[in-house]
Amino acid sequence: MVYSGFYALTCTIHLRSNYTDMKITLAILVCLSLLVSCSTDAVNDSDFEAGDIFTDSDIRVVQLDTMTIDFSTMKFDSVDTSQSVRMLLGKYKDPVYGTVKGASFMEFIPSSYFIDTDAEFDSITFILRPDNYYYNDTLQSSTLHIKELSEALKPEDGVNFYNTSTIDFYEEDLGELTYIPRPLSTDSLEVKLLDTFGFSLFDNFQQKKITTYDEYRNSYYGITIQPDDTDDGPIIGFSLLSTMRLYYSIAGEEERTQYYTDFTINTTSSPVPFFNQVSAEEPNEYLKSLTDQETNLHSTETDNLSFIQSSIGIATRLEFPNIKSVFDIQGEGTLLDASLKISPAVNSYDDLLTLRDTLSVFVVDQNNELTSQLLSTDGSVAQAILNRSNQEFNDIYYELPLSGYLEGLISTDQESSDALILLPSDYNSTVDRFVLNTDINSQSTTLELTYAIYDEDE
Repeated sequence: MVYSGFYALTCTIHLRSNYTDMKITLAILVCLSLLVSCSTDAVNDSDFEAGDIFTDSDIRVVQLDTMTIDFSTMKFDSVDTSQSVRMLLGKYKDPVYGTVKGASFMEFIPSSYFIDTDAEFDSITFILRPDNYYYNDTLQSSTLHIKELSEALKPEDGVNFYNTSTIDFYEEDLGELTYIPRPLSTDSLEVKLLDTFGFSLFDNFQQKKITTYDEYRNSYYGITIQPDDTDDGPIIGFSLLSTMRLYYSIAGEEERTQYYTDFTINTTSSPVPFFNQVSAEEPNEYLKSLTDQETNLHSTETDNLSFIQSSIGIATRLEFPNIKSVFDIQGEGTLLDASLKISPAVNSYDDLLTLRDTLSVFVVDQNNELTSQLLSTDGSVAQAILNRSNQEFNDIYYELPLSGYLEGLISTDQESSDALILLPSDYNSTVDRFVLNTDINSQSTTLELTYAIYDEDE
C-alpha cells in the first residue's frame, strides 16, 4: 500500500452497516524489512509527516467487523422550485414513486407595450424550446395544455414558490399540443393560442390601455402548462427562454409586413413569479409513511432500501452513530482516508429510469433542515460518483469520499446531531429518482477507512 509516498505504515478498517457484534483484531506489524526496501526519495517526497512519536511506535492492523451506518429516508415538506433552471412538463407512472407529474406556472414581461395604430392582429403562439433534459420514455406521445391563470402569482409565504404551491387557473385551454418528444433536438415547439386571448393583448397595447408593467400584470396574471391526465410518457425540460409571441402586420403600398411582440418568462422580479409544481401520487407503502419532514424512515423498515427523488424532496439520510468507537482501540491513531460505497438496488433502474453519474451530499440538522453542502478535504464540493467499471457483472455503485467529514466527527468532543443526505445537485430542476440498497448481506454498502494506529513508547 502506498499513501502519499509513505509506504505500508497504514491499516485498513472495513466497516459494514447493520452487524450486531464488533470484533477488534490487533496485530503488531513487523515492518523492518519493508522500511529498508523503501527508497529515500519516496519518503522525502511524501506529503505525510510522521514525527518521532509515529516513527518510534508499533504499527497495528485493526479490523472492525461492525460500525453502524444508520440509513433512512426523509422527505422535505416542500422544495423551492421557483429557482429551477427549466420548466418540467409531463407525467408518467413509476413503479416505486407512483404517478409523477410536472406542470409549470409563469408570468410574462412584454418586450414592448407599443403597437402601431395601423397594425392588424394576426395570431398569438407559445414557443417552447427544449433544453436537453428528459426523464422516462421519450417514445411515448405527450399532450400539453396551456391555460390562463385566474389569480396573480404571489407566494403564500411572500418569499418563494414550491413544488407544492397552488395557483388557480381557468379550465378552458388557451392552446393544446400533442407531440412525440425529441428532447435532444434543437427544434422548438410552437403552440397556437386562442385568437380571443391574443386580440385582447393586441387591443390593450394598441389602444394604450396598458403601457406599463404594473398595468399589464394587473390584467394578465400569466399561464400554466399542464400535462394531459392520460399521459404516461416522459417529463421534458423546456428552457426558461421559451416565449409567447404576438404577431401582427401593417399594410404597405405593395404588401403587408409582419411584426411581433415577444413575452418572456419573468425570472427577474422578487419573488420570482415562476415555479414548477411537481407531485408524486400513490407511491409505494413505504413512502406513504413520510408525512412530515422530521420523519426518518429507517432502512430496517423498508427491506434495507433507501430512496431519492428530485423536486419531490425525498432523500437518503446517513448517520454514523458509532464512529467514535475507534477510541476503543489502544494507541494513538489518525484517519487517512474514508470512502463509502453504496449500490443502486437491482432492477430499480433501466434505460428509461436512468441513473445519473453523480449525487451531491448535503448536511442537515436534527430537524432535517438543510444547513450546507458537504465539501471535500480540498475544498471542492463532495460528490458520490457512479462507478460503472464492472457493470457487466452487475457491480455498480456510488462512491463517496468522507474522510474530512468523519475526521470532524471523531475529533469533536460533542456528539453531532447533524446528518448527511444524498440528492442530485440540481434537485429542484429535475425529477431523477433512485433506489439504493443498504443490505449488508448483499455486500452493497461498505465504509472503508484507512486508519494509522500507533503506540507511544513508554
